[in-house]
Amino acid sequence: MRRRSVALLGLLCLLPAQADADPFEQFGTAMKYGLPLAAAVCAADQDRLEDFAVRGVLQAALVWGMKEFFDGAPISRRPSGESKGFPSGHTAAAFFGASDLAGKCFEDRPLAGGAAYGAAGLTGWSRVHAGEHTPAQVFSGALLGVSFGAASFGIGSEGVSFSLGMRF
Repeated sequence: MRRRSVALLGLLCLLPAQADADPFEQFGTAMKYGLPLAAAVCAADQDRLEDFAVRGVLQAALVWGMKEFFDGAPISRRPSGESKGFPSGHTAAAFFGASDLAGKCFEDRPLAGGAAYGAAGLTGWSRVHAGEHTPAQVFSGALLGVSFGAASFGIGSEGVSFSLGMRF
């Protein structure tokens, strides 16, 4: 399982990117997709893909809804002056994947979980570095991502329940 996740992450990093894009920004974009995808592979291996998918869709819908709701508010103004910056969707997606990986896939390997969180943190910082988000927007995205990544609704298993647990 771990080899498949690592191979999948490696392939995602090879996706074509804009030639003029900063490598740090490219890394952030790759992790926006790579961390949740690696977590999805793990969820499928652990027969919890339904629960993972529901949490992922809910997290993405909440991020989109917040961007729409806060559109035009000062908190939503990006450093470039554009709107719909609150919360950071890239950061939310990366932390969703990292939190799921750390808590459910790497529970016996704290260094691997720490590396996933580190990659998610660098994703958030890449958004600040690119001038796309403020630190508050990135922090809000990280909080949303961790919340949904650490949760478990028990969907697709016997005895549906809700639990929230974080592991580092």
